[in-house]
Amino acid sequence: MPYEWSSPPPQTQPEWSLSLWPYRSLLRRDFVLFMGGTAAIIALPLLVVIGSAVLWGLLPFFVIAFTGLWYAFSVTYRRGEVLEELTVDTTSAHLTRHDPRAPRRDWHANRHWVSVHLHPKGGPVENYITLRGGDREVEIGAFLDAAERLALYDELKRAMRG
Repeated sequence: MPYEWSSPPPQTQPEWSLSLWPYRSLLRRDFVLFMGGTAAIIALPLLVVIGSAVLWGLLPFFVIAFTGLWYAFSVTYRRGEVLEELTVDTTSAHLTRHDPRAPRRDWHANRHWVSVHLHPKGGPVENYITLRGGDREVEIGAFLDAAERLALYDELKRAMRG
């Protein structure tokens, strides 16, 4: 799961924290291997035309393809650098969202007034989870898939009761 509870488990302690991040199917190490393999596959047809004028006709297209692939993966990695941290102690709940292109966003509420809500169909995504406390309602884990949000909702409900 792309989220992690602090230890000890929140059901046994009044103070706990939760960190959430988007799922990464391609780790940085695997990205380097993928791009190396792609470069090798692109270079293979070029070996046949080394020393001829055809090489200079094909080379720009291969460079553009490789650069475009590199750029697309880089943009994807930058957009996936979101981190949400929910910290709950005996009196308060604090949610912080770190976004790569936006300033840090914070939300505070009295722990005893915080409620967890699931919006199965009404939100921008399926199984949308919000925390309501004080005068604001904030989303949590919108970048998770529907099944992960459903599991997170159950865990958050149990943790907020404890």
